[in-house]
Amino acid sequence: MNRLRFYFRLARLAAVLLLGVALAGVVAAAERLRRNDLMGLRQRLTRWFLARLSGALPFEVKVRGELPSGPHLWVGNHVSWTDIPLLGQLLPISFLSKAEVRTWPLAGWLAHKAGTLFIRRGSGDSALLARQLHRHLEAGRQLVIFPEGTTTDGQQVRTFHGRLLTGAIEAGVPLQPVAIRYLRDGEIDPIAPFISDDDLPSHLLRLFKAERAVVEIQLLAPIASTGQERNALARQAQRAVQTALFGETPQPTQQAA
Repeated sequence: MNRLRFYFRLARLAAVLLLGVALAGVVAAAERLRRNDLMGLRQRLTRWFLARLSGALPFEVKVRGELPSGPHLWVGNHVSWTDIPLLGQLLPISFLSKAEVRTWPLAGWLAHKAGTLFIRRGSGDSALLARQLHRHLEAGRQLVIFPEGTTTDGQQVRTFHGRLLTGAIEAGVPLQPVAIRYLRDGEIDPIAPFISDDDLPSHLLRLFKAERAVVEIQLLAPIASTGQERNALARQAQRAVQTALFGETPQPTQQAA
């Protein structure tokens, strides 16, 4: 029975990916005919597609908090590539992703057609990227970034880097902190994280062979960015996510002189 379930999950995923290819092809053809960028259409279709992709993944998703209205820069902890469809199904939104994802077979092409912005690590293009983020947010669109810069095993929140927040500050757009946690049998899920030298096919096989896990998505209180210094803003967002996932961090006590 478990083997039958595994093959059913793979078949469902394949069907969803084929649907994504068809949608991306339609958008590409429409842009060629109209000779302009249909980002609004891209985001709406991407949300619809990511909802189907999330449904094909072996997760029970629980969402707490209110979805923001108007443009926000979403910032959250990063555990796995599955963060993207799970968050992207919530509302029309774009993502900032590492450049390597663009080279992934099929998934990279779909991400590109969905309007994903790509960043190269250490490429020195921070100013250009900040301008791209600024234009995206100023146009009234939602955008997700993962300011840790990498994925983790879900047992910690790494430092949020402030350089990616400049576009939000310049556009006067608030941050939307989001905390995502994968649980299996009530504990931190060791299977969901996509870390180190993981490759996508192997990770998919591990996920689909396992029982369903629970994913908790917490939408936290927005943080105003106007007039803020980017590193201080990053620390504030990191602290909010850290507290939501693991509680308050005890402050060191000072000994009397």
